[in-house]
Amino acid sequence: MKPIRKNFGSDNVGPVSPAILNAMIEANEGAVPSYGADAWTARLQTVVRDVFETEVDVFAVATGTAANALALSAMVPTYGAVYCDASAHIDTDECGAPEFFTGGAKLLGLPSRDGRLSPAALTAHLEAGRGIGVHKSRPTALSITQATEWGTIYGVKDVQAIGETARGLGLSLHMDGARFANALATLGCSPADITWKAGIDVLSLGATKNGAMAAEAVVFFRRDLAEEFSRRRKRAGHLWSKSRYLSAQLVAYLTDDLWLRNARQANAMATRLARGLLELDGVGLLHEVQSNEVFAVLPEPVIGRLEAAGFTFYRWYLPAGDTPVPGTAPVRLVTGLDTEAADVDALLVEARG
Repeated sequence: MKPIRKNFGSDNVGPVSPAILNAMIEANEGAVPSYGADAWTARLQTVVRDVFETEVDVFAVATGTAANALALSAMVPTYGAVYCDASAHIDTDECGAPEFFTGGAKLLGLPSRDGRLSPAALTAHLEAGRGIGVHKSRPTALSITQATEWGTIYGVKDVQAIGETARGLGLSLHMDGARFANALATLGCSPADITWKAGIDVLSLGATKNGAMAAEAVVFFRRDLAEEFSRRRKRAGHLWSKSRYLSAQLVAYLTDDLWLRNARQANAMATRLARGLLELDGVGLLHEVQSNEVFAVLPEPVIGRLEAAGFTFYRWYLPAGDTPVPGTAPVRLVTGLDTEAADVDALLVEARG
């Protein structure tokens, strides 16, 4: 019998998709031009163009932090400001990389309850800062996360509204798409509808959480912003000499809907997990489950049983304004492409006691 997958701590813990490993093996033939002058990297440009239905400039990097920080460095001057949700990964989990690679641009996190910024909140914040002049960093860019750090999703109309607001305020618009495939799988729209058609200028397209070994892509829909990006990537140490292995991962990821099949599996297991937890007394969800993350409030005895049985997950925190219920704690559980119904059901059995 296949062992039960007990690690619900992150979608980074899962294996590499066999199709991606096979692509890397296929790429592992002979001597080919280095530093991105290979056929796999040329093919990646074509694949991404076809997937997003528009001409793009694509740059492969190895980590999501590099994708986000380097993308923002191409969008913001050193004296600029990047607006984002207060929960955004760029502000809370990237060790100052965006500030470092932008040369000192300021990140300004705006509060929300569920990770989704509203056009009204953004506009109000910028209006309140008018008149300060050179004493305030110049508003230059907005970054949104899809799916958000709370597992929620911006709908197509939501992104369109944010895109219109950003343009009206003179801001370029970045999307942190570490879990872009999970959002896309839920929405059922085209990749174009939720990106450049809705106003996104630059996308950090994640693959590592959803089946790649180590591969992300910076996708420029506003191609003028990509000027000299190849040098930014080189200076940052993210231009691989053997770029074919990064490109091969991303080509396989985007071929034959692998990215969406992986994401649908992860999403379905998160939904199964959330429904099962809600059947238990004293359990509540902090947010609607829309992707592959479940944020729940569990009684401490349930948490204790799960931990004793070897299940891994994170104790979390409550959204702003929520009051903790004595004897309970918030947790985050994340499913992945390799999570199966048996894994979820085993956790639920332990949770029931």
